[in-house]
Amino acid sequence: MKPDRNIFVAFILNLFFSVFEFVGGTMIGSTAIVSDALHDLGDAMSIGFAFLLEKKSSRKPDDTHTLGYGRYSVLGSLVTTLVLVAGSVAVILNGIHRILNPVQIRYTGMIAFAMIGAAVNLVAALITREGDSLNQKAVNLHMLEDVLGWCVVLVGAVIMKFTDLTVLDPLMSIAVALFVLVHALKNLTRVLDLFLGKTPRGVSVEALRTHLREIEGVLGVGKVQMWSMDGNSCCAAVQVKVLGDNRRIRENIRQELLEHGIGSVTVEVFGEDEPYPEEPELQTNKHHRHHHHHQGPLV
Repeated sequence: MKPDRNIFVAFILNLFFSVFEFVGGTMIGSTAIVSDALHDLGDAMSIGFAFLLEKKSSRKPDDTHTLGYGRYSVLGSLVTTLVLVAGSVAVILNGIHRILNPVQIRYTGMIAFAMIGAAVNLVAALITREGDSLNQKAVNLHMLEDVLGWCVVLVGAVIMKFTDLTVLDPLMSIAVALFVLVHALKNLTRVLDLFLGKTPRGVSVEALRTHLREIEGVLGVGKVQMWSMDGNSCCAAVQVKVLGDNRRIRENIRQELLEHGIGSVTVEVFGEDEPYPEEPELQTNKHHRHHHHHQGPLV
């Protein structure tokens, strides 16, 4: 089963379970389960959005998206992660409120719901464990969060049934929310790094420059640009001054970059006495100063 189809299955499971949870929570009088139903409904909506964006991200590059559609998957991860962060903060605030204002819980109904909830979300977590994109990982984190949450609810409900320590319920929900919040913020950092065009993690530009200079025929290395569209594949554009067989040197450069995990490479080759070009914005300024007569778009 394809990873994006797995996300759709997780969406369906979450959507139906949130409705079931809302009805059941209302029947047994558990505000905790009702509030979790609303949280799960938010999960389902964000997962549905992630599914649509994951499908779009698999399109091939075209004239409107020359770099491809991979960033749509990252957008799905951003939405899903922000929902996780907001949900975790809401659970923490609700937990603090319940510590200050204890609520009587029907433990038997809570235990039954916790068992069903853990089972349903475990299935969803297993289904979504495949896939390497940040979007797919964010969805899987959603599912694992729910499994962990329901396991805690189950253990807490059993303990409270015999001890009547109702404060355990909000304390454990806060602990789970903090755990999820930390992981969600880590994922959010990775997503923002991609949108900000930061050098992909695990790649050292300085080390890459050093290795490129060691290639036979390479006299110097100019601008090195590195980016990733989806957090997995890495792209690079490099400027090099060479002496000798351009084709062989270009192939050696591509091979060197491939060993660094960079599959898509643009190599701009310059002769020994040929200067590197100025930055595009400087050229644009000069162009405007000396060619005011040019009008209309380039075609």
